[in-house]
Amino acid sequence: MPVTLTDVAKRAGVSLATASRAFGEPDRLAAQTLARVRDAAGELGYRAPQLAPAAGLTFGIIVPDIANPVYATLVKAAQGRSWHGRNRPVIYDTGEDPRQEAEQITSARDLDGIVLFSPRLPDDEIAALVGDTPTVVAGRSIEGLTSIVMDTEPGLAQAVEHLAALGHTHLAFARGPAQSWADRTRVAELTAACDARGIRLSVQSHHAATIQGGRATAAAVVASGATAVIAYNDLVALGILAGMDELGRRCPADISVVGIDDIEMAAVVHPGLTTVRTPFERAGTLAVELLIAAIGGERVTEWTALPSQLIVRGTTAVAAS
Repeated sequence: MPVTLTDVAKRAGVSLATASRAFGEPDRLAAQTLARVRDAAGELGYRAPQLAPAAGLTFGIIVPDIANPVYATLVKAAQGRSWHGRNRPVIYDTGEDPRQEAEQITSARDLDGIVLFSPRLPDDEIAALVGDTPTVVAGRSIEGLTSIVMDTEPGLAQAVEHLAALGHTHLAFARGPAQSWADRTRVAELTAACDARGIRLSVQSHHAATIQGGRATAAAVVASGATAVIAYNDLVALGILAGMDELGRRCPADISVVGIDDIEMAAVVHPGLTTVRTPFERAGTLAVELLIAAIGGERVTEWTALPSQLIVRGTTAVAAS
């Protein structure tokens, strides 16, 4: 069997993402780490896929909502990485509609490969639709497909610990789309973190992963009696802030608010949004690197987790008495 990038990562004792960076973005690694990966590659006889200008690959990039800053950043990063090999990404926006997603996957199957960012269809349906087309999934783990996930568990655990230290004993979680794998995962991670600290968690109903979705759930969050809310993403968190203001509630004096992603807007709103930072830009770059490797014959079917961390700003404070 040919040597894969996964083999190199294991030999070097690094993550798959780090091994990929050694060949795609070597300037972002410490010299010692870069040397360890390159040495491992030499020992195993690994040859990295070449992104030559003549490659001219064309692949589909399918996202749920191109207007969402996270997906816009993912696409921009993927396009930037594609340009190095003069490859041509074709962008599809599903509008959060699973039917459109199915049609777009079928259309993209005629291309050299597919990158799926946070797909909404069931795992078995996605696997059947992509067939033998080289495919990378980012933002979700699907068995049998190369997958990149945002490991929000450590960041959410830090958020719960941070809120507990501020005296919050009742939290709410403002959910995102019902078809979202990330939403289901975050509910499970928050439930475990709250149970471990004896904190009550009120899980709200599903809403769009947008500012308007956050505004729509604000009243339910307030009615829950929770003194802090963690939102599905930063857009929902910003919508909750707007909705709370319309209801005459103040943040963080009445309710603390935490987002997820750390989009650029999170740092410039007032007060600044406390959020769980995820490396979604890196996910866009890595997705293209792994797809090109797959098109070149390397099948990496395990999933890669990119870490998260809590960024504390002004929307969290001591629980209201």
